[in-house]
Parts: sequence; C-alpha cells; structure tokens
Amino acid sequence: MNLPFFEELQSARTVLLAGAGGGYDLFTGLPLLAALRRAGKTVHLANLTFSDLRYEDAETLRPGLVRISDQSHGSAAYCPEVHLARWLADQGQTATIYLFERTGAKSVAESYRLLVEQLQPDTVILVDGGTDSLMRGDESGLGTPQEDMASLAAVNQLSGVERRFLVCLGFGIDAFHGVSHGLVLENMAQLIADNGFLGAWSLLHSSPEFAFYRAACDYVHARMPHHPSIVNSSIIDATTGWFGDHHATQRTEGSSLFINPLMSLYWAFHVEAVARRNLYLPLILHTNSYLDLALTIERFHLSLPKLRTWKPIPC
Repeated sequence: MNLPFFEELQSARTVLLAGAGGGYDLFTGLPLLAALRRAGKTVHLANLTFSDLRYEDAETLRPGLVRISDQSHGSAAYCPEVHLARWLADQGQTATIYLFERTGAKSVAESYRLLVEQLQPDTVILVDGGTDSLMRGDESGLGTPQEDMASLAAVNQLSGVERRFLVCLGFGIDAFHGVSHGLVLENMAQLIADNGFLGAWSLLHSSPEFAFYRAACDYVHARMPHHPSIVNSSIIDATTGWFGDHHATQRTEGSSLFINPLMSLYWAFHVEAVARRNLYLPLILHTNSYLDLALTIERFHLSLPKLRTWKPIPC
C-alpha cells in the first residue's frame, strides 16, 4: 500500500522544494518540508515569485535569481516569502529562500541550472497550488499557466538530477480561473496510462505536517492582511472540514466557492510525463520576458482549430 512518490523519495538526500506558480505556491509544499526534514533530508526552498526582487539587502546570484533570509527587508507591498523566512527562523529552521523572477522560460531555466549547480540536489519537487499545471493547452480554459509552465519547462530541462516531481494540492480551486476539473481528471487519467502518476494522499487535520503548514500561513496572513492566500486558505478550510460556499477571506466575497475534501488531496507526478503531454511547452523554451511568455501561450491557444470544451463532473 506504499505510494510510489514516497518510495522514490526514500533514497533522496538533498531536495530542492520549489513553488511553481508564483505567489504563495511554495506554501503548499510546507507539509512536505516538515516531513522531509523530520526524515533527515536536506531541503532547500525556492519560489517563482510575484515579489519585487529589488531588495536592497538581497544577494543576487544572477539576473532574475536572488537569495533572501529572515534578515531581508522584502518588498513593502508584497513579499510572503520574507515573512515565511522569518517564521522558519522562529522555529529554529533554515530560513534561506531562493526567488526566481517572474519572467520568460529561458531566464527561469538558466536560474534553475545555476541553483542546481550550487546546491547539488538529487531531487527537485515542484509544488503547485491548484492543478492548472496539468492542462495540456488544448482546453477551453487554461487557468493561469504562465508561471507554472516556465517552472515546468525549466525543471524538465535539468540534467544531473535523479528525481523530478510535480505535486499539486488544491483540486478544484482553479475553477475560479475557468478551469474545467472534468478535463483535469481526464488529463490525470492520461498521465496514469503513461505511468506518470505517483499517487495521491490526504493532508490530515490531525497531522503535525498540517499544524506546521497552518501555523506558517496564519503567521504570514497576519502580516499581510490585505494579501492573504485564497488558495492556501481554501486548502486549510477543506482540511479542517468546511464545505460549500465558505469564505475565509474577504478577497473572495462576491464569488461562489465550493470548499470540499478533494482540495486537501496531494497528487504527485513525474515532471517529464507532464511536460511530455503539454502541447506548447517547446514553443516557450526561448521566451525571454514574461510578456513574451504570455503572448506565446495566448497565440498557441488562439491558433487551435478546436478546443476541448468544458467537461462537468457527473454527480
């Protein structure tokens, strides 16, 4: 009854745990961070960031890649990562976080290569808050794929890393951005058939990993009251037993939510299997700017003669 994801992780020694889609995505990996460090693994943290990288006290490793710590100032407007670093330091944990600038896939890939050269991880785990990273590109709604796809393309190109995973938490959340979760399930089925699926498991309310994750989110939300994470708030609500149109933050007022137990499920995949099924990933490899990345995806989507239309989940 062991999951392939955890079986493959047993031999990992040094892990790079990275948020794929920007913003608070790294936070969805915090339960994994707690479990991996307790198992004696060395874990480094990174995130494709929405924050302004012009920190006066951050160490720039290359253009588009900086290293922050609990001593960094961070952007006054928005920087959940620096608050996370301070919380980790308060817990007596390593508080260094590497930030990738939100830019084209080529620059993100170059930053990943440099970071892997320096840290020498044998395992990279991309974490996605939501499941829009699993969209192939021919669906009627792609969600917000730009950051996810830049990260996926970068990690898929890495050489010398034994294990590369994509882990999604928050099934159903992307409906807010027009994603059909019927199509997500269809894509998952294709990944199962392709031997790219490594199992799913629940984040449990009573677990120490969830307590660690929730405490970190509560700490950062208290320091960024105007920018709480909708994704992580929804996952926490689902894990604690809320259901239906429940709103944990004023940011979602006026919309209809469907908080449910599926949001607390982790889904794990091999990066190369997800990348192989994406229809436009080769087109974005040489994009230099975020605008170039976004326009390349948009042009591809508009060029398709037929899109896979919304597929409801029968119930």
